[in-house]
Amino acid sequence: MDRKKFLIIRFSSIGDIVLTTPVIRCLKEQMPEAIIHYLTKIAHKPIVDHHPYLEKVYYLEDSLRDLYQPLKAENYDYIIDLHHNLRSLVVKKSLRVKSFSFNKINFQKWMAVNLKRKSVLPAKHIVDRYLNTLSTFDIQNDGKGLDYFIPPKKNVKPAAIPKPHQKGYIGFVIGAKHTTKRLPTKKIISICEAIKKPVILIGGNTDRLTGEQVVDVVGNRIYNGCGLYGINGSASLVKQADKVITHDTGLMHIAAAFQKNIISIWGNTIPEFGMYPYFGDGDQPEHHIVEVKDLSCRPCSKIGFKQCPHEHFDCMEKIDEQYVASLVNQ
Repeated sequence: MDRKKFLIIRFSSIGDIVLTTPVIRCLKEQMPEAIIHYLTKIAHKPIVDHHPYLEKVYYLEDSLRDLYQPLKAENYDYIIDLHHNLRSLVVKKSLRVKSFSFNKINFQKWMAVNLKRKSVLPAKHIVDRYLNTLSTFDIQNDGKGLDYFIPPKKNVKPAAIPKPHQKGYIGFVIGAKHTTKRLPTKKIISICEAIKKPVILIGGNTDRLTGEQVVDVVGNRIYNGCGLYGINGSASLVKQADKVITHDTGLMHIAAAFQKNIISIWGNTIPEFGMYPYFGDGDQPEHHIVEVKDLSCRPCSKIGFKQCPHEHFDCMEKIDEQYVASLVNQ
């Protein structure tokens, strides 16, 4: 059997890597003889290191130069470039094998951000655009949605969380890499006060202080899980939640991989960029997008900022907390 060897490239971020999982699965299941390797940043090792369809993963640590010889020695047949930036271009130039690159639609995004012409954005999820890179191989979308694999040792056991939460809880992902994608703390508190069920706050080390502030106001019905479990432990908390409230973050996509009921809250970014929760075909779990529409300043970025460039932060300040809570309580 003629086994073809593929290198898939996606350097960042957590959410983007989760969104590439249908590419890995569809390629392996529809071309079983394929050997699939993956190239990403070392920070994302917990996400892909144990992926069952990947035979090897290469990690970028300090310099791409350290990877040139190991990657050349693999003698890849094809490169699937799902990042399409300067770094992935350097890899392709170095390896000199046939490559297929993801269309980042940067011009359309520029039009949406700078001229507010959202109509130029394709009505297509980024997962389907990722899969377009495999069209030469006649690989089809299997409609199974996203994958996320938690190592067994990283699963959070119910006995490890407070007793009031062991019979069910709402997962609230309170963090985001950029401030303009995050609700202000006062609004997180307001939502938690209005939710009738126990709540577990989920996030990283940088969200720990915010979580403490929420607990101080709302009380022990809120459990601050931020910074305690790592990405896979946080994914486990998301998986076990009854419903998930989340910003536009990587954990939103992890929640979608587990087919959770999701209330996603959007600030400066917009779902029209094609990165809303992706569930695949079949029965869709309940999903609500919460956003302030028709703001003349939105979107102000395709990624995010440390602070609102217009200083009013209307995209988050005008979010209706009671409406968010009602979606949870109904």
